[in-house]
Amino acid sequence: MANVSVYNMEGNEVGSIDLSDAVFGVEVNEHLVHMAVVQHLANRRQGTQKAKTRSEVSGGGRKPWRQKGTGHARQGSNRSPQWKGGGIVFAPVPRDYSFKMNKKEKRAALRSALTSRLQENKLIVVDELKFDEIKTKNFAGVMNNLKVEKGLVILAENDQNTVLSARNMDKVNTTLVSEMNVFDIMNGGTIVLTKDSAAKIEEVYA
Repeated sequence: MANVSVYNMEGNEVGSIDLSDAVFGVEVNEHLVHMAVVQHLANRRQGTQKAKTRSEVSGGGRKPWRQKGTGHARQGSNRSPQWKGGGIVFAPVPRDYSFKMNKKEKRAALRSALTSRLQENKLIVVDELKFDEIKTKNFAGVMNNLKVEKGLVILAENDQNTVLSARNMDKVNTTLVSEMNVFDIMNGGTIVLTKDSAAKIEEVYA
């Protein structure tokens, strides 16, 4: 098991915690991590792009000029793709870019992402995050104490004071254990866990 220091909100070390190798000590599968990131980005795409083919462009019913004798190349319609105002040859149409990953693959990718953050010393555990009021300044002070410029704070429960205090932070985001994903973990910078969220992650993904 990996032994990680635990800090308080003032940035002082107050103890240590053992993180399960079943979640934070697995062999990193880069292929699954990459696939999970690609899936996340693909599932976010709207897929609403559209252009008209020659059959959908209005006009072009009459032959522009006669078949022979003009010196021009023969043309059947002025809405053919080579004409200005004509249709697009292989026009994009609305489509669904999303694809599925197996449940085991998703869980393995998540474990690999968490392990890689720990191996890169980009994972911090705090004993708790409690705020008496919704105030960005207080949350920013805690991040400064922990020396986190860009980070992802993973919470066990939806604490409104913490979530709303972090909402205006430019480079720090919050998420719940039940909603975290590989993209946010890999793109989030330093991962900040509370002792409760670390325990919940081990309970769910071990």
